[in-house]
Amino acid sequence: MCYNSFVTFLCSLIIILCVLIPRKIRGSLKICSKSVIFEPDAISQPIIKIPLRDCIKIGKHGENGANRHFAMAKSGGISLIFSQVYFIKEHNIVAPYKIERGKMEYVFELDVSGKVEDVVETLLQLHRASCLDKLGDQTAMITAILQSRLARTSFDKNRFQSVSEKLHMECKAEMVTPLVTNPGHVCITDTNLYFQPLNGYPKPVVQITLQDVRRIYKRRHGLMPLGLEVFCTEDDLCSDIYLKFYEPQDRDDIYFYIATYLEHHVAERTAESYTLQWQRGHLSNRQYLLHLNNLADRSCNDLSQYPVFPWIISDYCSSELDLSNPGTFRDLSKPVGALNKERLERLLTRYQEMPEPKFMYGSHYSSPGYVLFYLVRIAPEYMLCLQNGRFDNADRMFNSIAETWKNCLDGATDFKELIPEFYGDDVSFLVNSLKLDLGKRQGGQMVDDVELPPWARSPEDFLQKSKDALESTYVSEHLHEWIDLVFGYKQKGSDAVGAHNVFHPLTYEGGVDLNSIEDPNEKVAMLTQILEFGQTPKQLFVTPHPRRITSKFRSLSQTSSYNASTADSPVSPGEESFEDLTEESKTLAWNNITKLQLHEQHKIHKEAVTGIAVSCNGSSVFTTSQDSTLKMFSKESKMLQRSISFSNMALSSCLLLPGDATVISSSWDNNVYFYSIAFGRCQDTLMGHDDAVSKICWHDDRLYSASWDSTVKVWSGVPAEMTGTKRHQFDVLAELEHDVSVDTISLNAASTLLVSGTKEGTVTIWDLTTATILHQIPCHSGTVCDTAFSPDSRHVLSTGEDGCLNVIDVQTGMLISSMASDEPQRCFIWDGNSVLSGSQSGELLVWDLLGGKISERIQGHTGAVTCIWMNEQCSSIITGGEDRQIMFWKLQY
Repeated sequence: MCYNSFVTFLCSLIIILCVLIPRKIRGSLKICSKSVIFEPDAISQPIIKIPLRDCIKIGKHGENGANRHFAMAKSGGISLIFSQVYFIKEHNIVAPYKIERGKMEYVFELDVSGKVEDVVETLLQLHRASCLDKLGDQTAMITAILQSRLARTSFDKNRFQSVSEKLHMECKAEMVTPLVTNPGHVCITDTNLYFQPLNGYPKPVVQITLQDVRRIYKRRHGLMPLGLEVFCTEDDLCSDIYLKFYEPQDRDDIYFYIATYLEHHVAERTAESYTLQWQRGHLSNRQYLLHLNNLADRSCNDLSQYPVFPWIISDYCSSELDLSNPGTFRDLSKPVGALNKERLERLLTRYQEMPEPKFMYGSHYSSPGYVLFYLVRIAPEYMLCLQNGRFDNADRMFNSIAETWKNCLDGATDFKELIPEFYGDDVSFLVNSLKLDLGKRQGGQMVDDVELPPWARSPEDFLQKSKDALESTYVSEHLHEWIDLVFGYKQKGSDAVGAHNVFHPLTYEGGVDLNSIEDPNEKVAMLTQILEFGQTPKQLFVTPHPRRITSKFRSLSQTSSYNASTADSPVSPGEESFEDLTEESKTLAWNNITKLQLHEQHKIHKEAVTGIAVSCNGSSVFTTSQDSTLKMFSKESKMLQRSISFSNMALSSCLLLPGDATVISSSWDNNVYFYSIAFGRCQDTLMGHDDAVSKICWHDDRLYSASWDSTVKVWSGVPAEMTGTKRHQFDVLAELEHDVSVDTISLNAASTLLVSGTKEGTVTIWDLTTATILHQIPCHSGTVCDTAFSPDSRHVLSTGEDGCLNVIDVQTGMLISSMASDEPQRCFIWDGNSVLSGSQSGELLVWDLLGGKISERIQGHTGAVTCIWMNEQCSSIITGGEDRQIMFWKLQY
């Protein structure tokens, strides 16, 4: 399908029309793996392609008496005698190739005559390769010739941008473009990445400044881990260079060097980090699909793995497109082959009768042929190259959107999806602006522009409405279902069978081990079949993909944080509620969280502070410590008012019951203590566990206690006001069993869900209404330090001794983001987008989860930050640390 371009020379072509009337044409001679191509300088002249297998004789002009009558030729001439020649783009018009047959001779007169013998030798070697009977033998010999040429050359260091550049490494590679690869040398320095093509085409050196690189991806190329693609933009579809290496180690070394360089400039992104951005509305559906395609090895430079996008609209008949009607849209939970029930039944019947390995669909949803089917009007030369110089039958061309959709629904072998161009801005692929002669259909009409649906007034209107459909509420709510099929857990195995999503085994990554095939001919035939038949993207997700958080599901707090214009919208005082103002202040506070400043600090304990609780009016601060005391500190007088000791063991956490009359403290002595502020004494003791109580939560007359005895218990009978001397009866409503010690717990806003973190690094999400596990995620390599739900209860954030911040989707249990720091983050608060964490070293770190980076480091305690509290308006923060201090922080904005 693709060919290697070995070398290019400036030359003159001397065509012998007859012995007495030679004709001389200036141009460039390209020696390719299976043909000789001459590109004339004058665009009116056709490009000439001579297949090497059709050559009868190749030699230096004038040798062995060849054309002695042809006196015009100099000693720098190369003579080719052949039986067949192709003429391409005559008069610069793209059209099917013209073929001329019969014995002919062309003489190529090189500008550098000293290269003639080398070129003749190369041509003779490639000619011998092309004449071998078996494709595998041809490929092996061509590869050997190429490697020999590469070994005799090296990167020209004079091409460096600066004499002060330091060379890091150099190796052999190929630059990949659709259908063509150019061999050459890769060179990387401390500032630049270079590629020097062996043939000097399309330019002597391709240079990319490392400072400009934004994204890099490892690629499979020809099913081997040899590709590397480099982007200097954030969202563009096309890369700046695609390289294929000959050794995986070379590819990995170059990747590592660039990735290390980028760490100081751009954070490397994973599918999960993009998922979080997409879920929370910071990436459009189109942008997210582009990122997933990139991460799944799909590239515009590789037609066998071109980016794949879904059919979205199913209505191509109506005069108006109604995006509020679910019936307008394709069912995104089904592959194209399963959309038509009658066709699916026929396919399933065949599938059930088929011997192993079974497959439902005999063709794929993406292949080079399908890509060029859509792009023939802007890439006609690729189709001609792929189809041996011919366009497809006029009736099989991309003639109409509605016809193409109907054939995908009804056709016995047509299950193709779309390409990104359907959701872009360039209408070129829909318009025959090149005035190509694409043939005449059976009805007599010429193939011209693509026929649009009635609801599209123009190609621009069609693309705009397609983009609107892709970003619509319906698609946002269902796109995760299509992602499950193409990039996710329904791509393979029993889930794929259940979703009617089974393609030929050769279309899947790992479907065949090419290295295990010893016969070179069988190996090449297998690879050719795989590259031309279609390839399933690399699997990115192995669990159900989370759905997007659309406005229909967002809480008020999310709506205001997603819509940047909320704070600026002109709303009269009568229309704005107190809740709106509170949410606006929270958003403003979190947007300015990096401007946190230390207001005051007090050392009130003898050991590490473990818990903080603050009265509603903010005047009294209660803290617990490993020194076994509960302290009451007056914020107004800045004085310690009370110090209470319940036992001689450490206290682990504290909270205030509504009404600010009772403080509850948990202890390492297995008990929970209730302290009455008004009476100044311990009013009750709950002896609830067999080991230390690590954390307590309270909501709606229920107490939740976590313990190192491997349980979390839910208690009833805890009234908000604990007046008098009467001891209370505590009843266990539920006992949530774990395998190991539980170190932290947290409730969602409605107290319907609880998340726990264990000593061994497992985060568990519990449904409190049924006391059952929703998800169990082993996502840390050490103790889980802290956990918390996002305000909208859609995500859980956890921190651990391993220094990781992990975001988990509550609905699916998928780990959708993981960021690492070089030390444990002991505690945190967050708003769903940003995190303020307390680290082992005492710093406060501000994390931008959506940007995947640490935004700010704020110097704080001299020991680990162990607990953190924030008021409802998010304007005031208190931290406690191992340095025995509590620190009061203010936002300055």
